[in-house]
Amino acid sequence: MLLTAPLLSKSSFFGSLVNKCRPAAIANFSVTASVASTPRTIEEKLGLPPRPKKPLTPYFRFMQDQRPKILAENPKYSTIDIVRVISKRWSNADEALKKRLQEDYKRDQQKFVEVRAKYEAKMTDEQRSELKQLKQDIQEAKDRRMMRKRIKELGRPKRPASAFLRFLIQERTNSPQTTKQTYREWHQKCTEKWARLTDKEKEVFLIESRKDMESYKKEIAEWEEKMVRLGNIDVVRHGNLIEAPEPKLKGIKPIV
Repeated sequence: MLLTAPLLSKSSFFGSLVNKCRPAAIANFSVTASVASTPRTIEEKLGLPPRPKKPLTPYFRFMQDQRPKILAENPKYSTIDIVRVISKRWSNADEALKKRLQEDYKRDQQKFVEVRAKYEAKMTDEQRSELKQLKQDIQEAKDRRMMRKRIKELGRPKRPASAFLRFLIQERTNSPQTTKQTYREWHQKCTEKWARLTDKEKEVFLIESRKDMESYKKEIAEWEEKMVRLGNIDVVRHGNLIEAPEPKLKGIKPIV
């Protein structure tokens, strides 16, 4: 079997993502090493051989040939300038050249279809399932990023900081992280300090948090009402779109 490389489990894959998202203070590897070791394709993330690549279209074959020539003639050209020149040259290119590039593309496309069929035929059901799940996870993560961006652009009010987070912000000034501490160690120390605070000491942060939360609730309600009027239903919390049931009147029997 061609695809004999071990598969990574879903949990181990996301575990690696969590490690990459940790603060730089606790990272034990250099940026260069991280970039070099990061898989570039979905298949590589699962420990599979790279999937056969689709051949370049005639236009991109032309672009690949022309780009170094244009850069040699005009070293200061930006990417946009280069694309404009290539587009113009392609429009004026000889039809015989375009026909040859098209024939090369068709020939390589046929080879690609054959190689891809052999590649997929050697995949196990487990590998197909893992690949499908990973693609789905990546798409869902992309959708969440797009939604967060959309919500931000629409000006959704920001949720206020919790009492503990306000305490952390204060500690960054009063007891900042030392050069000998990792962020995890500093955070753990703050957590332990928070646990030792009396209810009266915590009340200062709790009062501020509650006050801001009340204002936030009013702001988010007004914003969501505005979003509904504008037709942006997708950014409104689902619970707020459900109409409340009609109240039942006591003492009145239903009409049969």
